[in-house]
Amino acid sequence: MSSRPAPLIPPRLRAILVRVPFLVRIVRFLRRGPLARDRNLLITLSVLTLTLGALAARVSAEWFSPSLLILVTLVGGLQLRLRSLVVLIGAVGVALAYIAAMLGFRSVGPGLLVTIGFTTVLAFLMARTRGKLGVQGLRGDAMLLELRDRLKRQGDLPALPKDWGRRVVLKQAGGSSFGGDFLVSTRHGSILEIALVDVSGKGVDAGTRALMLSGTFGGLLGSVESFLPACNAYLHRQPEGEGFVTAVHLRLDLATGAYEITSAGHPPVVKFDAGTGTWQVSAAKGVVLGVVPDLHCEPDSGVLHKGDALMLYTDGLIEQPGRDIDSGLDRLLGEAERLVPSGFYDGARPLVNSMSAGHNDDCALILIWRP
Repeated sequence: MSSRPAPLIPPRLRAILVRVPFLVRIVRFLRRGPLARDRNLLITLSVLTLTLGALAARVSAEWFSPSLLILVTLVGGLQLRLRSLVVLIGAVGVALAYIAAMLGFRSVGPGLLVTIGFTTVLAFLMARTRGKLGVQGLRGDAMLLELRDRLKRQGDLPALPKDWGRRVVLKQAGGSSFGGDFLVSTRHGSILEIALVDVSGKGVDAGTRALMLSGTFGGLLGSVESFLPACNAYLHRQPEGEGFVTAVHLRLDLATGAYEITSAGHPPVVKFDAGTGTWQVSAAKGVVLGVVPDLHCEPDSGVLHKGDALMLYTDGLIEQPGRDIDSGLDRLLGEAERLVPSGFYDGARPLVNSMSAGHNDDCALILIWRP
């Protein structure tokens, strides 16, 4: 038989502690309830604040500078709840008043008071934001990072056979980690499905809606017969006034090269024909998602032969203020000519950088080709 682990508190010491009701109440208070961590941190920071105030007034204001209270306030804003932060700020005020009473008001100058006041306002704003999210500490930032990483993982295309090439380039407005352009993809056997979606707006403003839709569209892709009509039915049930959504759906048979393209208000897909050495615009058309209850799409189909390629992109690549979209498409086709000699993989990023230069918008580019 296995021996039982030794108790953390020896029985004799526990018997002594039980006889002291005051200590028992303190331990129960510190360990009780879901806010125990916040309460314990508040007690620690308050004791530290008062200790710093006493040391600065009694020992040395140089070794224990009152400016250290700025760091305590900042830690409280990052970790404490709003009510606990109020108590900590009160302790900071008591410490400053004690220092001023013992060393004179010159020891607590206007510069220090202004800095602590500014830090206090910042701490309250951070605590209030975390209170709305219902999280403690830096968990809210960690959640955003997890969502960003999940969105990036969804933007990775599945592994393709050796006789196929792929390249994905996503560039969000303002260098943000979130944007309104995203893609979802899936592969079942030889069938590859890709959906490139563009949510109205740009940067972080469109990123929150893109995060929500990426999960929904990712669940629908490969699970329904008609992908874009299913997405349209979902968006049509949502509240109005959230902006429009465009999308393009590619279904590709990796064994034969046969493909079908359906579009919902999205810029046209372009195909490189190795036989003629030219880029051709797809005829797939459709209405923007969520506008009409029944979406009708005019698909376009074909076959990718050796050397052919398909390019999917969002309107941020061809739209520029004061210019027509057709001129932007013509410019894209002209820039795409350079992809052929330099290679699709190496030329994709320079193409996006060249097309997006001079304006700030979300851009996305997907290239699928047969070497």
